[in-house]
Amino acid sequence: MKRVFFLMAGYCLIGGTVLAQQKLPRIAIAGLAIESSTFSPATSDEAAFKAQYGNEVFRTYPFMSADSPLRKAAVWFPTITGHALPGGAVTKEAYESLVRKTLDSLKKHLPYDGLYFDIHGAMSVVGMEDPEGDFIVRIRKVVGSKTLISTSMDLHGNVSWRLAENTDLITCYRMAPHEDALDTKERAVRNLIERLKNGKGKPAYKAWIPVPILLPGEKTSTRIEPGRSLYAQVAPASRQAGVIDAAIWIGYAWADEPRNHAVVMVTGDDKTAVTTEAEKLAKSFWDVRNQFEFVAPTASLQEALDAAVKSDKHPFYISDSGDNPTAGGAGDVTWTLTQILARPEFKSENGPSLIYASIPGPDFVKRAIELGVGKHIEAEAGAKVDARFAGPVKLSGTITSIEYGDKDAAVEVVVKVGSVYVIVTQKRKPYHKEIDFTRLGLNPRKADIVVVKIGYLEPELYNMRADWLLALTPGGVDQNLDRLGYKHITHPMFPVDKEMKEPDLKARLVPAADKLKD
Repeated sequence: MKRVFFLMAGYCLIGGTVLAQQKLPRIAIAGLAIESSTFSPATSDEAAFKAQYGNEVFRTYPFMSADSPLRKAAVWFPTITGHALPGGAVTKEAYESLVRKTLDSLKKHLPYDGLYFDIHGAMSVVGMEDPEGDFIVRIRKVVGSKTLISTSMDLHGNVSWRLAENTDLITCYRMAPHEDALDTKERAVRNLIERLKNGKGKPAYKAWIPVPILLPGEKTSTRIEPGRSLYAQVAPASRQAGVIDAAIWIGYAWADEPRNHAVVMVTGDDKTAVTTEAEKLAKSFWDVRNQFEFVAPTASLQEALDAAVKSDKHPFYISDSGDNPTAGGAGDVTWTLTQILARPEFKSENGPSLIYASIPGPDFVKRAIELGVGKHIEAEAGAKVDARFAGPVKLSGTITSIEYGDKDAAVEVVVKVGSVYVIVTQKRKPYHKEIDFTRLGLNPRKADIVVVKIGYLEPELYNMRADWLLALTPGGVDQNLDRLGYKHITHPMFPVDKEMKEPDLKARLVPAADKLKD
């Protein structure tokens, strides 16, 4: 009798554990993130996404470590996440392969109470419009309309009506540079778990307001006004009674699609609060549209170099902004480097020291490895992808450093040409941290001039600059939007269209995913 009792007690205990586990929400994770310029001839393949599969996905989210409260708050089913360096449009083959793998993985563990959708929002795919909208619709067909989806995005992403319809909870970064990226992703996960935990599920209201503004990130940084004050209004709006979250998307200026424009979204359960806060944010954005200026003084490349050579402030930073790989540039435009090497000031090895970061040149790197450090090299680099503005640049100088194993660049070579230290990479790579230079034997703090393929300076570079000019150089992410030649964006659009009437900034209520008609 006792044995039977113990067996039954053990069964109840085991059953109780199973029941306790069943009470935890079942949440999937999926997402593909890239910022891709349609004005660049480059394309991005599947390898560019460096996809994480299954439990590898958790490495992307420090706030979801194995012993974290968020990890323990649900039964998780990570599928695939991929975060690519910004670049050209994604090939259709790469997109379809990654989406298909995601959907196949999702089908294995149905059903789900929730799904965390981690995207950038500015992915372009060859032959498609609105890839993120397509992706979430296809996810919905697998997981169903009842599953609660929480989406996190970059503020330079685009929120189409289709994306707004098929997500339930949505938020984006509130800082540019994006120092709050992980905070935003964590907020999206917390919002999801909270709505599942309290049983409220989908928000009663989602307000969506398209704001007809299209500006580059270099004019909308939250470091300066009016971006600083505009984005300072977002957090207070999200804390209003009846509101779950609020967000402002600047949008992505270097893709030519109807969805490319600014957007305000507010979600919550109180209709008046949701629509009021959305309309306040949209009006605030529109009202300051003429106040947006570049985050740094701008100049032509010649003007920037003239100023840097004459300056007694070192290091003097120059942003080679038109081919910025962190915004979607091909990264191998040689126009700026060609101009630098042609200037007489840098012909002598005793001229002003200048670091140039960087130019891809796999053949150059291969030859440098054959020769070794300290040897003279003469070979070409760059312009294999984007040769519209200048051809490959011939570098004739001394190899000062070869470094192996960088996770992005693979192999990096430094060659000194006159007084210019040129970083040549096996694969394109953005340089935005001090260690990116010091590991190559370069000291950016001691250099007279540092020229970086970047737009606004990332925090470490910004903090070490003595002076800074943003050079308006050509490339796939040209800061001069008038030179891009848009054909598919929605008009009228500020500042592309000089004369505009006041837009309709009334909140548009987006139907919930489970209310959509087929």
